[in-house]
Amino acid sequence: MFTEAERGYLQGQLLGRLATIGPDGTPQVRPLGFRLNEDGTIDLGGPHVASTQRYRNVLADPRVSFVVDDLTPDGPDAVKPGMGRGVEIRGRAEALVVDDPPGAPGMAGRDIIRVHPNRIISWHIDPAMPDGRAVDV
Repeated sequence: MFTEAERGYLQGQLLGRLATIGPDGTPQVRPLGFRLNEDGTIDLGGPHVASTQRYRNVLADPRVSFVVDDLTPDGPDAVKPGMGRGVEIRGRAEALVVDDPPGAPGMAGRDIIRVHPNRIISWHIDPAMPDGRAVDV
């Protein structure tokens, strides 16, 4: 579902932003640590996830978007140096309890939000597709 370049980029990042839909329909965006799983899902964690508004938002409406981005490094192998690059994952989220939460041991609780992608958009990540791609999965 993710290209090798997208997977490599996501595995090299520590922080992304989760957008959820609040109780009044207003979007809410929060930065979170994450882990890309082998099956292509994304686990989002933290010390008190189950007590957060984003967790309650996911329980009420599982539609989410998760964005990981930064500035393209200035180097000979970089795609479009000096511009932004990133991956947006749109999908359905679920609230779970896991034994192995993302993040440093002891820094996160067992409650997580897992994102199941249904659309992936990336830009300036892959030299084979320098302008990016958008794909339904």
